[in-house]
Parts: sequence; C-alpha cells; structure tokens
Amino acid sequence: MPMRIRFWGTRGSIPVALTSYDIRDKLARALVEASGRSFASYEDAHAFASTELDFSVTHTFGGHTPCVELDLGGEEYFVCDMGSGARPFGVHVLARQARRPATVNVFMSHVHWDHIMGFPFFGPAYVPGTRIRIHSCHDVCEQAFRLQQAAPCFPVDFAQLAATIEFVKLEPDVAHDISGLTVTPHLQLHSGDSYGFRFQKDGKTVVYSTDSEHKLENRAEAESFAAFFRDADVVIFDAMYALADAISVKADWGHSSNIVGVELCQMARARHLVLFHHEPANDDATLEGLLKEARRFEELTRSGEPLRVSAAWDGLEIEP
Repeated sequence: MPMRIRFWGTRGSIPVALTSYDIRDKLARALVEASGRSFASYEDAHAFASTELDFSVTHTFGGHTPCVELDLGGEEYFVCDMGSGARPFGVHVLARQARRPATVNVFMSHVHWDHIMGFPFFGPAYVPGTRIRIHSCHDVCEQAFRLQQAAPCFPVDFAQLAATIEFVKLEPDVAHDISGLTVTPHLQLHSGDSYGFRFQKDGKTVVYSTDSEHKLENRAEAESFAAFFRDADVVIFDAMYALADAISVKADWGHSSNIVGVELCQMARARHLVLFHHEPANDDATLEGLLKEARRFEELTRSGEPLRVSAAWDGLEIEP
C-alpha cells in the first residue's frame, strides 16, 4: 500500500467552526451562481456544485488544530501533533482497530496548546493495551502533556489514562529509524522552538514543517531549509499569513506565508507544497484566495518543473 497523508486538523492557534452566518453566505453565493438555472434532480445539482462553484462555496477548510496522519499501510499509526484534530483521528483509530489494541507513534513539533489540546480527547489513550509513543526534541514535552490534564484544568488526570504512554527524546538533524520509518527532526524559528520532521520510506519523502518563521533575507538559513526540503514529494508548510502580514505587523510572530512556502519549495525542487496551519480569523474565501495567490506566484516564478500547490483542509487525503 502506498503512503497516504490524512489531514485531521489544519488550523493554527485555536479551533474554529462555521457559523450560521457562514452557512447562509455559502448558500447565497451558490444561489447567485445558479441564477436562472434549473435542476431536474439532486444529481444534476450536485454535478453543478462540483464542477462550477468555487471550493470555498461548496466546502470548508475546517477548524481543527494540527493533527496529520501518515498512513504507511502497516499495523502501527504515525501522526504529527495532537491538536483538536486528534479527537476525530482517535475515532478513526478505534473504528479501524475494532477493539484490538493500537500502537500510535506521535511526532510533536512543539508543545504550544493548539498542538496538544486534542490529546485529552484522544480515545485510544483510554483503551488498555494501547501503546502510545510520543516523540519530541523538547525536554518539557512530558511535563506539558501532564500539566494540561492536571486539576483544575481537566477532570481526568494524565496518570488515569489506560494506555501505556512513553515519551521518546529525539536528537535534531539525526535520522532515526522508527518502526521502519526514517525520521529526521530539524530546528525551526518559533517561540520556545519548534521542530520540523522529514519522513522517508520506500522512496517517498514527506516534510512536516509547521510553526516556523522563515526570513529569506538570511541566505544561510534559507539554504538550510531548502536542504531540509530537498526533493521532497510533499512539504506541509506553515502558511498562516499572507506575505504582507508576515513581513510587517506579524513579523517575529513565529509563522510564515504562502509566498515564502513557494520560494523555499522552488529552491528545494520539492514537488508538492501544501499550505497549512491556517489563520483562525480567515474564512474559506480568504483561504482560497491565498491558495490562488500562491499558485499564480508559482506560475510567474517557475524556472523548472512545476510545483504543485494545495491548501490543506480537514479530511484531505494525499498520496505522495
């Protein structure tokens, strides 16, 4: 089975949900686009929505905070970060296991709350026989996980979880073999430090690089990340801001932009850039606009093979 990437949570900072206003807005936009047309059946209407309406009208990028699964087709699970998307990911694991204990390998970019808040709601953690290995480069990783479940913040203390939970310290810039998956962490610019991960298996390479601020005027740093991204099949990239915000009012906030993602992936000769860690204040139309902007910039600056550019949404699946 080929590697498959599943996005269970793609927002940054805090979870968000569609409001009733958002739903009405999508319906109104769809009706305007369909003005003067009639549909003989649900199938006809569905085909119209699928082929003629923008993604931001017919879909949503979603609202869960970061949780990205790498499905290698084996018995063990591999997942990046435990944001609020860990809850539906846990439902998926329990359904697939059908009461059989699971082994879950977690790779933590860092321990800010939006990246750990889903763990108290991760169903497999409550199942006896489950084994959870939490890999991180941070000394405070275990402390952070325990602290968020300590009284008075949460009713179930970490010590009450039924799974066997192990915290594994990884050394940066060293290739680690974890159940047949080669994993290389790399330090990134973010408050309290974050780490990207380069995953390699069976000739495929996926880079998970969230919560990192890239300053391309620092040539050595840019070349270091281009080397980290080099020839990757997929780069999942923190594109929380538009370029204008990233270099002005939100400079030094620890996040990057859609345009910088394109530039770094072009330098690295990566094949597919996936914009990730979406700003919670941005609605679906704004996020779609940032995606179109990145795709247009890629076209204008292309000098070799095309770089595919996508924007992650909760539920998206990709095969590298």
